Amino acid sequence: MADPHAAFAAELRRALAGPVRTDPGHRALYSTDASNYRQVPVAVVQPRSTDDVAAATALAREHGVPITSRGAGTSIAGNACGPGLVLDFARHLDHIEHLDPDRRTARVQPGVVLDSLRAAAAEHGLTFGPDPSTHSRCTLGGMIGNNSCGTHSVAWGKTVDNVRELDVLLTDGTRLQVGATSEADLQRACLRGDRTGTLYRTLRDLRDETAPAVRTRFPDLTRRVSGYNLDHLLPENGFHLARALVGSEGTCATVLGATVDLVEAPRARAVTVLGFADTYAAADEVPRLRGLNALAIEGLSAELVDVVRRRNPRSPALPLLPGGRSWLLVETGGADEAEARAGAERIAAALGERADHVVHTDPARTAALWKIREEGSGYATLLDGTQRWSGWEDAAVPPEALGSYLRDFDALLARFGLRGVTYGHYGDGCVHVRIDFDLLSRSGGTTYRDFLEAAADLVVGHGGSVSGEHGDGRARSALLPRMYPPEIITAFERFKTAFDPEDLLNPGQIVRPRPVDADLRTIVAPPVIPSRTELALPDDGGDLAPATRRCVGMGKCLDSTGGVMCPSYRATGEEQHSTRGRAHLLFEMLSGQVITRGWRSPEVRDALDLCLSCKGCKTDCPVGVDMATYKAEFLHHHYRRRLRPAAHYSMGFLPLWLALGSRAPRLTARALSSPLQHLLKRLGGIEPRRDIPQPAQQSLQTWFAERPRRQRPRDSRRVVLFPDTFTNHFEPDIGRDAVAVLEELGHAVELPQGSVCCGLTWHSTGQLGTARTVLRRTARTLRPHLQRGAPLVGLEPSCTAFLRADAGELAPDDPDVQRVSTAATTFAELLEPTTARWARPAESGPPLLAQVHCHQYAETGYRADRAVAEAAGSPTRVLDAGCCGLAGNFGFERGHHDVSVACAEHALLPAVRAADPGTAVLADGFSCRTQLRQTSDAQPLHLAELLARALDPPRHD
Repeated sequence: MADPHAAFAAELRRALAGPVRTDPGHRALYSTDASNYRQVPVAVVQPRSTDDVAAATALAREHGVPITSRGAGTSIAGNACGPGLVLDFARHLDHIEHLDPDRRTARVQPGVVLDSLRAAAAEHGLTFGPDPSTHSRCTLGGMIGNNSCGTHSVAWGKTVDNVRELDVLLTDGTRLQVGATSEADLQRACLRGDRTGTLYRTLRDLRDETAPAVRTRFPDLTRRVSGYNLDHLLPENGFHLARALVGSEGTCATVLGATVDLVEAPRARAVTVLGFADTYAAADEVPRLRGLNALAIEGLSAELVDVVRRRNPRSPALPLLPGGRSWLLVETGGADEAEARAGAERIAAALGERADHVVHTDPARTAALWKIREEGSGYATLLDGTQRWSGWEDAAVPPEALGSYLRDFDALLARFGLRGVTYGHYGDGCVHVRIDFDLLSRSGGTTYRDFLEAAADLVVGHGGSVSGEHGDGRARSALLPRMYPPEIITAFERFKTAFDPEDLLNPGQIVRPRPVDADLRTIVAPPVIPSRTELALPDDGGDLAPATRRCVGMGKCLDSTGGVMCPSYRATGEEQHSTRGRAHLLFEMLSGQVITRGWRSPEVRDALDLCLSCKGCKTDCPVGVDMATYKAEFLHHHYRRRLRPAAHYSMGFLPLWLALGSRAPRLTARALSSPLQHLLKRLGGIEPRRDIPQPAQQSLQTWFAERPRRQRPRDSRRVVLFPDTFTNHFEPDIGRDAVAVLEELGHAVELPQGSVCCGLTWHSTGQLGTARTVLRRTARTLRPHLQRGAPLVGLEPSCTAFLRADAGELAPDDPDVQRVSTAATTFAELLEPTTARWARPAESGPPLLAQVHCHQYAETGYRADRAVAEAAGSPTRVLDAGCCGLAGNFGFERGHHDVSVACAEHALLPAVRAADPGTAVLADGFSCRTQLRQTSDAQPLHLAELLARALDPPRHD
């Protein structure tokens, strides 16, 4: 069947400089945002210039194709997915064109990420006031489209309050600079005989006819985001056409640029944490806090804190909360810490004994507290083993009505037999909630619609708005007649038509909407191919379908700073290389509607090809998406009974090849250092620009077996040192140092002999059957060593993390494997409790720059390692962002080199180059050390080497 849009796509490619994507993979990627909705587009364009936008718009109009503008796709209302042409502004139109600190304004392109603007403004002591929780990836264009607000709206308002001018494009090619308009300028504009004059005349007449209704029927609250901002056309508001367009969700005009206001940022901040018995008690006290110059008043529920406690019991935020089962985080600012703290104490005094309280001024502590709040939508998604959904996410009521609204809302939930956790921007009466709707069945969709209609009536009855941020979109547009009278709904339609008479711009949003239960993605695209998994996936019942539904699209994987996730996206900027993009592709693969080849899908294979299997997402993603595991599962099915890529045989079987090579070490060394190396690279699918590491002439196991026997002290503590493949064959000196240190500190070291491997290299290449066989054999070999309770000490972070976590999913019913998982511990975790006995003087060792292996970051954390390194006398700076980029076999595979090095250049290599002379680089991961040796002048150390130098124990070489 011929593609009816083929001619449109071909013309786009000829006319545009930016990429035009019409393949199934990209259409699937952009079929949803952070909402429950799905609309498969015809094409996705990433414009490189405003000329591209104009050309694409003209062609879409010519072909009658709807247009949807998209920033980061983090809206939960469904207003960033559409059935026609999607314009992705985040990829290229992302520049700050001008920042004027004197006028406190900035001129930005629509794809500028909020945190990029805030970082540039911070150099002048300024910031952009609105700051939604997605500030690290949401774009200014998206914020303007949705009228975003965020944590500090009680101080600095919504986006609409901070927009000065907009540069917009209409579908007929008219380009306008709009802002506040005096009555004289308005009359002159109305006299023009062109499209601009027609537009201004129509809007002036609309204003004059609807002014009484707008003044009396719009809710009087700061968080009214629903509908169009017709109030900004009123004379008392300066006929501010830019602000009238804020929150129009791309339905009236396409934003090409914006001039926004900046505000002075406090030099110091304090957070008062107030503890209450329950959510209602917290909400009832909010009006008492308003008017006390608070910058933010945010509500935090016990359920969210409980999720953090389960997922990350080491979270530094947990000890910072006072007693209670609900909390308010109230931020104050000042010129210095004393002024900020004084404001905080006023907040506490205002409540007196009605709440427990603590005040925090340390930035690290306050950041930890805000992290719980910012990632609330993710934490609230999976509670009590059930999926929670957005939909009724941002309703707002006057703060004075917040307590009564929450009581009535919880009663409404109970009437429908639903559960939800409320939290949010309590200072402005805006409430977030994720609810356990059944969105997997048609009947559940009907209940979803019935609940939203009842909830809309409830919030309107409390004088509120069905949307307090994120806009109306598909989730709430159909509810607007329950909030506004018919004459206002008609006025909204006239406003839209004045700009977009052909209804091409994001149709179905705000006016003439589809029902709220139409286009629900889990109902219209259910899984149709078998999704049971080879790996256990215990949190998802061994089923990939619920695993893919974990991703709610909030896009934390799009962050450009902090954490590890997602290194390949940071290198390429392409949606398919984000954790979210890959999860959405797997979801679409299971539905079989756009991606039609199931487990054989080339679209999914290609997107996963640049997944480093770093596991950063397992920790950084608030809903715990573990793309490394999903990738292993996919590769298992994709290549089942098929020829695999050469790298799967060369590097997937690396432990076997090294074991064979160790039988003739000199011959192996000659082969790898001769011209034969180039042939081996070609045959093995190895990147030509990579140097193959040289195996040692003697393995760690051989050295240990041949060394003189040590007499075991009577009170020595048995430990089993795990001879992982990399330490055993490539860097046995690290193992020797570890043995020496352990024995010096009173441990009796055992080293298993024979073939011992965790199976990681087979697992990461999707060869799960072989990986399971290898793992079980290793567990049987270790059984006699571990039966008496000795710890299993790992030196290679990836292998230790695999034994501790992944092994249980690979062989969940094997008691030997479970014993290994329980016994596995890191070198630092074993030594950290003993540091008081052997600690060296502070700064007696070299200063350290520590690169945390990604698997260690995800599974075990780095607290113990830092404590041990500093006990050895080395002041330690831990890099808190970025993957080394080598990631096991990834950086060695042909075609991955550029991305691998780009990942290293994100944080690691710049930090190494900028380090002070004499600084040593600490990197426990073999991949990290190899990447550093091949891309820098650094000679990285393992923690065992550092301790051996500090303690200087005798070694038996």
